[in-house]
Amino acid sequence: ITIYLAHGKSKVVEAISGVSTIKFRNEKVRNITIYLGYANAKIYKAKSLPAPDCYFSYPSDTEDAPLCPHPQAKGEKMELVRHVSFVDCPGHDVLMATMLTGAAVMDAALLLIAANMPCPQPQTSEHLAAVEIMKLNNIIILQNKVDLVFKDEKAAMKNYEEIKAFIKGTRAETSPIIPISAQLKYNIDAISHYICEHIP
Repeated sequence: ITIYLAHGKSKVVEAISGVSTIKFRNEKVRNITIYLGYANAKIYKAKSLPAPDCYFSYPSDTEDAPLCPHPQAKGEKMELVRHVSFVDCPGHDVLMATMLTGAAVMDAALLLIAANMPCPQPQTSEHLAAVEIMKLNNIIILQNKVDLVFKDEKAAMKNYEEIKAFIKGTRAETSPIIPISAQLKYNIDAISHYICEHIP
């Protein structure tokens, strides 16, 4: 499976794969994705744990049956269930051609929307337009930065409702919306679970 990731936040790819896709000096200085970034990850499952707790992701050079780190499954060897490739695409409108080039070979899309900002932002509309152009049907919407609004449940729900209104009538209308914090690695197992169980 190859996944298109947009709307910045290369931190999500890093949280899943352990690999930073920001490689070039000018990207690091400006803190934006300018070039296509690539990362691979392996997703494992600990059979004794319930979903999504049973899913763990590691860099692609990890052995095929590592021991489960969860305290309730210590010593259990995990099963490799998926090898995933990510393409981290630029999100800025002037880099749209590069984004579409990256999206051309994708099986699925992770669409990031910041929970602490009104939705849609201009870039979010462009990313959804790219998904529509590429006719991608496997879409997971990640409501990122929920750690910044966790004390304000109304703000989080307002953002959720804005997302629902934004995707209505699009290919993403029935897509799951998963609240996450890439920075804190919160709900990364839920992303892995959805990738393994719902994306062919």
